[in-house]
Amino acid sequence: MPTLFITSSPCAPAPDAKLPFVFWEGNGFAELFIRSLPPHPRVFMVAAYPDAHEHNDRMTADFQAALTHHGRTPEWMIMVDDRNAGQMVPRLPSVDLLILSGGHVPTQNRFFHECGLVSAAASLREDAVVMGISAGSMNMADTVYIQPEEKGEAVDPSFRRWGRGLGLTPFQILPHLQNVRNDILDGLRLFEDITFHDSIGHTFYALPDRSFLYAHAGITTLCGEGWTISDGIMTKVTSGGEHLTLRA
Repeated sequence: MPTLFITSSPCAPAPDAKLPFVFWEGNGFAELFIRSLPPHPRVFMVAAYPDAHEHNDRMTADFQAALTHHGRTPEWMIMVDDRNAGQMVPRLPSVDLLILSGGHVPTQNRFFHECGLVSAAASLREDAVVMGISAGSMNMADTVYIQPEEKGEAVDPSFRRWGRGLGLTPFQILPHLQNVRNDILDGLRLFEDITFHDSIGHTFYALPDRSFLYAHAGITTLCGEGWTISDGIMTKVTSGGEHLTLRA
């Protein structure tokens, strides 16, 4: 199984205006992530919005700049979207680092299925690294919890709240806790009225930005502040700087 970094957001403000961002040093993220990569990694970054070409190209350039800043200049870095997915997905075994972009979870999930990434994920090398960001992290799970996000989704009876993901982890995360904890969607409280109900029989890990799950050698660790939501109850399980070994 590849090494996994399941993040809400791994980014921190850059010290230099020439850089878009750098990787977050807190909770041990940047050191652990960079140490997991070869000096010149071969990188795929997979889109959340497959037809947003300008946005996708900008994100690729931004992450390439951040990797270079941290001493890991990519040998090559390719954005995988609807322009090239048919040619790129079969090359997945050659990748050292797979970055799964943030965005709209069901849109990305649909693209993962359409381009064959879901079935191809098993071809990732054991020494590869996968970093999910927000929606990308959610879609890494065996079964994806698709938390309603856009107007109308919470009250649409046809909106699917569960889907098949990449099968890389049994853990389901809810990102950006600091931003969405008190959101109201379609007149409903996102957590109390929607997510708590959906957690019956399940466990979600709610993470603020810069907290993450790290999976390596069969062990998954929650790094930084985290909360569980299970059977309608939300419980804080870690604070910033703390680590907790998780069991599926």
